[in-house]
Amino acid sequence: MGCIIKPLVTEKMNAATEKMSNRFGFVVLPKANKLEIKKEVEELYNVTVLDVNTTNYMGKNKSRYTRKGFTKGRSNAYKKAVVTLKEGETIDFYSNI
Repeated sequence: MGCIIKPLVTEKMNAATEKMSNRFGFVVLPKANKLEIKKEVEELYNVTVLDVNTTNYMGKNKSRYTRKGFTKGRSNAYKKAVVTLKEGETIDFYSNI
């Protein structure tokens, strides 16, 4: 198990959650499939998952010019899962703080 890495708490995802109160985002392992994600979310948060949408994000090359010269780097690649819950159910990511 353990296909969920962390919940996705960004401005864009929070705006989507406010628009549709039963959709939540997670960063998951790249090899995780929709059935594994659904099963793990239901076990971790005790909710009913209706739908799972996944998206693969490829890492991008980044570069900038600094005092010490030209610096190159790369942002990480990851997989995002947007989970739709049964109407009326929610997940509180901040309850463990």
